[in-house]
Amino acid sequence: MGRAALYPPHKGEGKHRALGITFTLTFAFLVLPALAQTTPRAAEPPARIEIRAKPIAAFAPHDPARVRFGALTFRGGLDLTSSYPKFGGISAIRVDADGSGFLAVSDKGRWLRGRIIYEGERPTGIVDAEMAPVLGPDGRPLAARGWFDTESLAIDGGTAWLDIERVNRIVRLDYGQHGLAARAQPIATPPGVEKLPYNQGLECLVFAAEGLPLAGTLIAVSERGLNPDGNLKSWLIGGPSPGEFSVKRIREFDVSDCAVTLGGDLLLLERSFSRWRGVGLRIRRVALASVKPGATIDGPVLIEADMSYQIDNMEGLSVHRAADGKLVLTLISDDNFSLWQRTLLLQFTLEEP
Repeated sequence: MGRAALYPPHKGEGKHRALGITFTLTFAFLVLPALAQTTPRAAEPPARIEIRAKPIAAFAPHDPARVRFGALTFRGGLDLTSSYPKFGGISAIRVDADGSGFLAVSDKGRWLRGRIIYEGERPTGIVDAEMAPVLGPDGRPLAARGWFDTESLAIDGGTAWLDIERVNRIVRLDYGQHGLAARAQPIATPPGVEKLPYNQGLECLVFAAEGLPLAGTLIAVSERGLNPDGNLKSWLIGGPSPGEFSVKRIREFDVSDCAVTLGGDLLLLERSFSRWRGVGLRIRRVALASVKPGATIDGPVLIEADMSYQIDNMEGLSVHRAADGKLVLTLISDDNFSLWQRTLLLQFTLEEP
């Protein structure tokens, strides 16, 4: 039985109650939704996923005994699949110094972390894999605010940087302290970065570590942001000599990632696409010491391949030094979440002079 039935209302109590009901309804319908919009949601925890790996024994199916391709020797590869619906679209990868652990990012704004396992020097599988959304400054997924097309990843110790091509922004994350829960903080970029063409923005981010030329510099190269000479606009951000430079564009190839070797070279992963020929792959090597403001850089081709080889839309490149001292290149492809494309992980040894 309610209070009103037991106790008659005092004088004026009905008016106050009506006002209270009005205030409660106003608060419920107007204020609470606004609070819900401004209250950060709890971060989605990482999801453990299973990745199936089908070995790729030969890079050239038409010549399976061949292992040398240009300056590279094929070590092995994997065709990766998963039943996890958000797996795919991998656009950048960084492999740990031991060649096992890796961190990758998809163009839908999701982290992929795991370990590569080997038999001898040949990769045979992926274990301990997990995915999680990249978080923005407010703890919400970057993609929730329309910040996706995360195309490139740079790492220096515990600091990571991501490029978001959809909005032509670079964000910094304290990955060392927070791992996959790190929150992205936008950093200042040169004015030309924000003016890059839609869907043709930065595809390469790499950090020059201590002891290398340009130490302390974030190197950024656009996919197809062309200067008046038809070359790719690129930038040195921070470091001892910030400024703009360019990468010589050769034929229809666009830059899709890059990596820096401990020997002081900048490796440029490039991709071409033709409706008739499909995708192409190329890697160029440039001396890091030649990268400076105002320069147009170019270098020798290490490998070039078309679809007669085991390639797809190759978008990620990482380098590490194996236990035997050899320099290993790890490449990964972006399947665009398409049934007709594949997520390939390929490894090569660079035959150094």
